[in-house]
Amino acid sequence: MKKTLVIGSTVLDIIIQIDHLPKTSEDIHIKDNRMALGGCAYNAADILRKFGVPYTLLSPIGTGRYAQIVEDMLQEKDMRSSVKIDSDDNGFCLCMVEKDGERTFVVHHGVEYSFKKEWITEDKKEEYDSVYISGFEIEETDGFEIIEFIEENPEYQVYFAPGPRLSKIGRDKLDRILARNPIIHLNEKEAMELSKTFNYEDAAKAINNLTNNTVIITLGSKGAYYYEEGQGYYVLGESATVVDTIGAGDSHIGTIMASLKMGLSMQQAVERANKISAAVVGVQGSSLPDEQFVALLKKLKEL
Repeated sequence: MKKTLVIGSTVLDIIIQIDHLPKTSEDIHIKDNRMALGGCAYNAADILRKFGVPYTLLSPIGTGRYAQIVEDMLQEKDMRSSVKIDSDDNGFCLCMVEKDGERTFVVHHGVEYSFKKEWITEDKKEEYDSVYISGFEIEETDGFEIIEFIEENPEYQVYFAPGPRLSKIGRDKLDRILARNPIIHLNEKEAMELSKTFNYEDAAKAINNLTNNTVIITLGSKGAYYYEEGQGYYVLGESATVVDTIGAGDSHIGTIMASLKMGLSMQQAVERANKISAAVVGVQGSSLPDEQFVALLKKLKEL
């Protein structure tokens, strides 16, 4: 089985639990706080790791206090980045989680959002058959390097998660990515923004017309909808007690990538992704503990 190349960020999430987002000049107290690894690429790669699917996490590690924390926490999970940079530190994300589980991010970007094509040498390219990219990295200056990389390697299946900052990416960049026929994964709001439509069914069809490939739209607790080969399919969601929604979308696309690698159909992959992401929103932070994931995977295999 060839590897999936996961390009993007690994950051330190500083998670605080609050009743509500503060207003200007308001003084509020936090209910709880913790640190955890986060970042779209890390979250997706961690799901691949848990499933035992081969991958490479191309998420630069810098030099500095945040970089050291990130590197140490990766090593605790037997994970590592393939790139080290001496010029700057990694960033962090302040994750403010309100009592209903909704999260708001304030992000400081570091070296984890950089990318150079030469980091993937010619002898390594044959190890991969698919690549994951996120809109957060495409938005950055080095986003053009990522786009050129996927254009120069048309044999790779591209998985693209645009994320919530579509308007910041730039239409020229988006058009070039969509022309690479990615499997695109986004939530309902993002899908309607990208397609300029008013419901997820129309959005999926419109985006499919741009990509000529599968479109997957997450619908929160309602489940997910995917469109491929001229037909749309609704997949029922899973009930969940929401602690926070950090990493839910990343775990969903990570599960889909892993499941397709394991030979499952898209229907089976989305069903499994709904179950995994429902479990993720039930814990604090972006990642299920390994032992909880193993127990859940055992249940999935019994279905």
